[in-house]
Amino acid sequence: GEIAVIHGCGYPEPNLSHFTAMEWWHTAVPHGSDEYGWIGRFADAHQPDAIENYIVNIATRQSFAVNSKVHSPVVFNDPEKFGRIGSQEQQKVFETFGTVFDTSNPSLEFINTVSKTATTGATMVKNACQEYKTLVDYGSNNDLTTDLKKVSAMIAADLPTRIYYVSMGGYDTHAAQAGSHNTLLIYMSDAIRGFMEDMKRIGRADDVAMMVFTEFGRRVEENASGGTDHGTATPMYILGKNVKGGFYGEHPSLTELDDGNLIMTSDFRSVYGTMLKNWMGFEGVEDVLKGDFPAFDVFA
Repeated sequence: GEIAVIHGCGYPEPNLSHFTAMEWWHTAVPHGSDEYGWIGRFADAHQPDAIENYIVNIATRQSFAVNSKVHSPVVFNDPEKFGRIGSQEQQKVFETFGTVFDTSNPSLEFINTVSKTATTGATMVKNACQEYKTLVDYGSNNDLTTDLKKVSAMIAADLPTRIYYVSMGGYDTHAAQAGSHNTLLIYMSDAIRGFMEDMKRIGRADDVAMMVFTEFGRRVEENASGGTDHGTATPMYILGKNVKGGFYGEHPSLTELDDGNLIMTSDFRSVYGTMLKNWMGFEGVEDVLKGDFPAFDVFA
């Protein structure tokens, strides 16, 4: 009762390249480009003044989706290794990086801000993750499990973060899909269930909603290797205590296909807009998403 499944999400004339498709999902500009991600553009419009730790991206490298003009996302993978490592002489210089120096050079000002965010963010993240303890079962140990536990720790520590971004790989199931896909879905669902249960345990379930997406679905017909190849329309999920559970949108036809692929029935930007307007309370959705995309009525 706390998960909304949005059917057939995609965009016109889909691209089946991982690199291109992910860029378009990250920027929300299919068949176009933008130097900032859709989350970054939202953050800039919603909070025009830079706030440290406003966006946290748990990954080995920053996602394009959170690329922002104003905000400097905190990006880390292992909180114990989140910091600067160097020689003794270099460490003395690193200690000065927590200060933003006055400068009329915009490039240097940006570097100073990034440096300060990294310095202060590293301490906050380390302390939050070290101190957090939970008995909630997140399922088998995997990247998503450990990353969502880090998110839980930072929410429990009352960081000023409004947006957390995590990812999970492995779904490129071109061969032997049945077993691997089943295992991946178990890992994902266990981790998300554990996270949501943990939010209730710490009294923050009313404050959190999660959106889940992938850059494209799979073809309908199985290939010769017992897998499926890159496809088009795919479901998206919105989860949370305040979500009105159920199915939204129209399920794509399994017989009326476009060269073997599902035909999209919901624009993925409508799901983005649902999160921005109906969850974050943001009214400038059209400017951020560069178009008018009707939201789904998924929140109570």
